[in-house]
This record gives sequence, C-alpha cells and structure tokens, in this order.
Amino acid sequence: MSDRRLWLAATVLSAPATLCLVMVLFMPVIAVFALAMTDWQFGASSARFIGLRNFAEMLSDDTFRQSLINTAVYVVVVVPTVAVLGFLIASAIEAQRSLRTLYRSVHFLPVLATLASMAVAWEALLHPTIGPVNDALAGLGLPRQNWLGDADLVVPVLCVVGVWQHLGYAMVLFIAGLKAIPQDLYDAAEVDGVEMAVDRALRITLPMLGPVTMFIVIVVALKAFEVFDTVRVLTRGGPGDSSEMLLHTLYVESFEFFRTGYGAALTVIFLLVVVTLTLIQARFLDRRVHYT
Repeated sequence: MSDRRLWLAATVLSAPATLCLVMVLFMPVIAVFALAMTDWQFGASSARFIGLRNFAEMLSDDTFRQSLINTAVYVVVVVPTVAVLGFLIASAIEAQRSLRTLYRSVHFLPVLATLASMAVAWEALLHPTIGPVNDALAGLGLPRQNWLGDADLVVPVLCVVGVWQHLGYAMVLFIAGLKAIPQDLYDAAEVDGVEMAVDRALRITLPMLGPVTMFIVIVVALKAFEVFDTVRVLTRGGPGDSSEMLLHTLYVESFEFFRTGYGAALTVIFLLVVVTLTLIQARFLDRRVHYT
C-alpha cells in the first residue's frame, strides 16, 4: 500500500475521533471566547458585541481581585503542603510492617468522600458555639474562634480543608513510587557508605520519585485551582468577599447574577491562568526530574 493510501486510510479512520475531540474540547472553548466579547445575560434572546469591555471591567472589580489573590494563596499553601505531607506519610507507612492497610485506608477516605458531604462535616466541626474544634480549644483554656466568620481565619481554614482533601491522593501515589524504587539502589548506597536515612532520602528516594512528584504537583495544583464545593457550602465567598475563589466568583456572576458574558470573561482568565501555570510547572519541574 502506498504512503498516500496509508495517509488516506488513517485520516478516514481517525476522523470520527477527531470530530468528537473538536466538538467536546475546542468548540466550547471557542464559544466561551465568543461569549466573553458580548453582554449576553443568561436567558436573554439577544446579545450585543462589546469587545474587551468585560475584561476592562474585571480589572476594576474588587471581588475579582480578591478571588484571584485568595486562589493564589490557596494554591501556594495547599500544593506544597500536600506534596510534603504526602511523602512523609507514605514513607512512614512503608517504614513499618503492621496495620499498613488500615493507615492507607484512613488517609485515603477523604478522597472517596463527596465534596458536599465533606464540607457539611467540616461545617459542623468548625461551628462557633457547638463545634468540637472550639470545644477542644475551650478545654485547653483558649478562646473560641468563629472559624468561618472571621475574615482573617477563613482562607487558612479552607487551606486546611484542601490539604485534608487531597492528602490521601498524594500519599497513594507516593506509596506506589516508593514501591517502584529498586532495593539494589539502597544496597549499593549502603556499600558506598550512605547509611543515614536522611542521606538515603536525599540521594536516592527523592530523585527517583521525581516523575511521581511532578505528576502530583501538577494534578493537585489543578484541583486546587478548581476549589468550589467547600467554598460554596461553607462560606459562599464570605464574610464579605474574604473567601471568594475564582471558580465561585465565576459561578455567582454567571448563574446568580446571570451576567453570562462577564462570567465567560472570567472563564477565559481562569483558563489562561491554569494553562500558563501548568506549563510553567511542567517545564520547571521536568528539568529536575530523573527518569529511569
């Protein structure tokens, strides 16, 4: 068969999948970019082209700026904390022989729980008057806190919930990565005089976990950018706008205020931020990854 016939056959066979890919992925992105240039409101029968006015309005929107700052803080806190704690917990579980399955299951349960039910449970734990967390503080002689009603505390609390939510996912991946490291490397290092656990971790374990770490950082960062359920259930962006996140602001503008054109502009910014940071992370981390 000639090259031209092979190319034609490949084109015909891949056409359905390519068409589905374009319709499912690229057409919605194009539609969002188009809507961002209009003043369309949800349910309206017509829309007016306004160019970049939605983006100009966004620059002067205090709520958008606050949600952007909060999202950045959330990602910066949650991602490295999840990666570090996930590695430490995975190492601790693999270092001992008994009750491994129990410890893995306990740490992985938050990943299996639905986000809405998880948020309701945290709301009960953090209740300002009858919550167990405040009861524990009172038992220690410390003042009770309005965890979800204090503008200075609400974002750190959301970060704690985010770490708890994603920690089991990182732990499982790190456990898989640890099991994939050949024992021969540790034996050879011991012969060469590398006997301390810290030295083995720095010289063997962490370099060999490079691909797993890069994957965890990128995936957890994407999930952190998409934080919505916990904000919606616990705070609804309050008090004031102190806990607004990008995805929640996008939802409120699009489906509560019905400003779909402005919501589409927020979606464009959200998409650009996520794609840009993901590419930067992949490029930065890939240089420090040792593949086997």
